[in-house]
Formats: sequence, C-alpha cells, structure tokens
Amino acid sequence: MSNAFAPRPFDEFDDEFDLDAGYSTPGPATPAQAGPETSGEAIADQRQALQFTAPAPPVPSVQPVLEHLSDDASIQGAGFNPVGDLVAGATAAFSPISVSGGHSVEVSVPRIAIHVFAERQDTLAAAERAGQDRRLSRATTQIRIGGVAAAVEAYRHEPTPPLIVVECMKDPQTLLWEVDQLAEVCDAGTKVVVVGATNDILLFRELMRRGVSEYLVAPLQPLQLISAIGGLFADPAQPFVGRSIAFVGARGGTGSSSVAHNTAYAMSERIGANTVIVDYDLPFGTAGLDFNQDPLSGVADALSQPDRLDPVLLDRMMVRCTDKLSLFAAPATLDVDWDISPEAFEEVTTQIRSTAPFVVLDLPHLWSGWMRRTLIAADEVVIVATPDLASLRNAKNMIDLIKQGRPNDAPPRLVLNQVGVPGRPEIPAKDFGAALGVHPSLVIPFEPKVFGAAANNGQMILDAGGKSKAGEAFQTLAQIVSRRELPLIAGPKGKAGKGEGKSMFSGLFKKKS
Repeated sequence: MSNAFAPRPFDEFDDEFDLDAGYSTPGPATPAQAGPETSGEAIADQRQALQFTAPAPPVPSVQPVLEHLSDDASIQGAGFNPVGDLVAGATAAFSPISVSGGHSVEVSVPRIAIHVFAERQDTLAAAERAGQDRRLSRATTQIRIGGVAAAVEAYRHEPTPPLIVVECMKDPQTLLWEVDQLAEVCDAGTKVVVVGATNDILLFRELMRRGVSEYLVAPLQPLQLISAIGGLFADPAQPFVGRSIAFVGARGGTGSSSVAHNTAYAMSERIGANTVIVDYDLPFGTAGLDFNQDPLSGVADALSQPDRLDPVLLDRMMVRCTDKLSLFAAPATLDVDWDISPEAFEEVTTQIRSTAPFVVLDLPHLWSGWMRRTLIAADEVVIVATPDLASLRNAKNMIDLIKQGRPNDAPPRLVLNQVGVPGRPEIPAKDFGAALGVHPSLVIPFEPKVFGAAANNGQMILDAGGKSKAGEAFQTLAQIVSRRELPLIAGPKGKAGKGEGKSMFSGLFKKKS
C-alpha cells in the first residue's frame, strides 16, 4: 500500500537516522529482532545534549486577586465585604488553565472522527476526558484498547479517520517499525499522533520526518492532548479567536445584564482591550438602552442569516459605542416569535469571536438547548446571583451542570450582586459560597442611586460614579475575566492620570508606606 502520512518515502531517511541517532530501523523482520547499534561516545553525548523535557501536567494557577476595598462597618457587620470578598485561594484568578509553556488551551476542533488506540489505563482515561471536553464537542472520539498493532489490524479492514492517536511504550526502534506498518494501511490525508515513552529529540525528529503529525510523551494529560489536536486542525486563514465570556443570571432580576455591560465597558475603557457585547435576550435585551443606542436589529439579523456572515457584514451589523467597544444589540420587540436553532447561535458566536479579543455574551434568564450549549462552549462563565435562597438553588444547579459539561475547565465564577439592601434578610457571602463550593469572585454592593442615575442617562457606572464601590468592583471584575491588569497611565509630574488607569492597589500601598 501507499505511504499515507509520510511526506516522502521512508527509505530516504533510514541511513541518515542510523548515522545521527544510533538507531536501526528494522525491515520486514519482527520487532523483537530490532536493537540499538553500537554508535560510540560521540553519538551518546550528542543524544544526551539534544534530549528534551516532557511537557509538565497543567496546574491551575492559584492566586488571590484583591484584598478588602471598603471599610463600611455597617455592611461588614453582615459578614461580607461590600466591594468583594476576593478570598486568597480563589482558583485561577487571572491565569488560564495551561499546558506546556503556560499557554492557554483555546482551540476549536472541526467535525472529524478521532480514533485513539491506547495501551496504558491512564492514557485511556485522559483520552476519555478529552473526548468529553467542550473543545472537542463537534468531533467524534472513539477509544480502543491496544497500541499501534491494534490500529494496523483494524485498518486492514476499514478506512482510516482524519486523525489517529496511537500509543507505543516500546523502545524507539520498535516504535519506528510499528509506525512504518501503520503507514502502509493509512488512507491519504490521515494525521497521526504518537504517544510514546522515550523523551528524545532525535526520535521526535525522525517521527516528524516520517510524516507523524505530533509526538507526545506519556503520561498524558487531557488538555495536553486537546492542545495537540487543536494545533493540527487550526485554520491558518483564521488564526485569531477571541475569548468568550458568558454572563447569566441565577434568576430574574439579579442584574446580570448590568454586570455584563459594565464589565465589558471597564475592559474596553480601563484595560484598553477591544471588546464586543452580544445581547442574546432578543425580546427584552437592554444593551441598547444602557449604551443609549438605537440599533435596528443587530444580533437578530446575524442569527437569521448565519451562513452569510463575513467580516464586512458583521461590521455593518455592529454599533460602535466607543473606540474599543462594539455592540450587537437585541431588537427588543415582541412582534416576532423568536425560534432560532442552537446551530445559528453557535455559528454567530464563532463568527463574532473573530472580530475582537473579548466577546461578552449577555444571556437571558431562560433555559433551552442553545443556552445549555452556549454556557458549556464559552471560555468563561460568570453567574450573577443575589444573596437569597432562589438564587442559591438555581446557581447550584447551573454550576453542577456546567462542571459536568466542562470537566477540564475551572468552575464558573460567581458574582453576588445587590448586596446590603436595607431591611432585607440575606445569606452571607461566605455561607453562599460554601453551599455552592465556589467562593464569590466579587460582591457588588447595593447602590440604587448610582445605578439608577446611570440607567436613566444611558451611562455606565464608571462614567456616572467611577469612584463608587460598584465602579471599583466592575474594574476588578474586568481584571479577573480578562486576566489583565489595569494599565498605569502617567499624568502630570509622573503621577497617575486622574480617574483613569489608576490601579486599585495604589491606595493600599500608599497607606502602608
């Protein structure tokens, strides 16, 4: 059979590899007859110098964000900080889940079939967890027990899928021989990822020469495998994909839309990141009102023709609120019964993510198939709740479902809003978080005058009351979800500019000094 995944005939490299690495590639003989040739001290020194380190398993960053920012004794007496009980030990405050080199795993895998042939139990478990991950939701993963030999036997009788992951814990010579056998039964265009035990750069180079797409060293982590697969199918024509942040209320009236809009505004104006707000509450969306805009349809037009979307059409549908903030507003009309497929929401979100580094999804308080898929597919989920029993129950249900659908991601973030309403019994923030197993990332105080004035004037809190506790809270939340610090902008005489670019740590440090 023809050589499927090798870029050129294997024979061209056999002699060269023998000379460089000291390995001999077995021919038709059995793998048991293969053995390393005597190659001398120079070759051994070269191999030792070129040996590389296996990627370390991903470890979520554990980093406290901010300390208490308020000294309001009347509210502290209720058992929480009004601006945010950002407890030391909050998981992954600014750092994404990462694999080798600390890079975040933000990949999109197309609708392909992936076959995994694993020898080790931990590799089988890692492949199973990877197959359940949201990033591989469009792919079909089939996991089988057995290594390269099992794959060779299987593909003698069936066509090969676009991607094969095979594991071989044997010595390098046997591994190369088995890869040769696999190439003979692979169809053209098949990509192959090999998982092995030898941590050797020369083996890696030879596998690449033989057409193997990627080589990973066991033990394997789920995100490591996902990152490798995503890299193989990345579209070079569309290398940029923005980060999606979904905001959803635990119940109606929690202020989820206000939190989403103000956080997006803080990301664009204080952090300086290009941001797009997508208002998916088609009949009752408030993004247009909050930003004093009157768009015609916006996101409704996009959802009605997802297959026609391109950068030019997207630009026409968006409303530019500021230099760095754009808006896909909802039509906010009851004249239409909105019956849109989950695939349309998924396609529109994917297209919009190519337009800006950050896409804030303002989700309505309802439950449907597209809501479930959107929450699970988002890069980050923020659940906004009020300190009451209904919010506690609904938030727990959401967190449990999202954790189940995102086994390799950090849990959703929890924001407690409207805290400290006079005369209202409330569940303390610490008890609220303990019941959910997720400590609140932020606690936003009840400030009706500030929020009311901003809403009536079509302003954001940073403009209507930037020095308020809520204004500070939104800057903090913008730092958390964007994983970026507020820039320090120098003003006159080398001081920070008034009201802009001023880090919230500066006041704390000034008092201490």
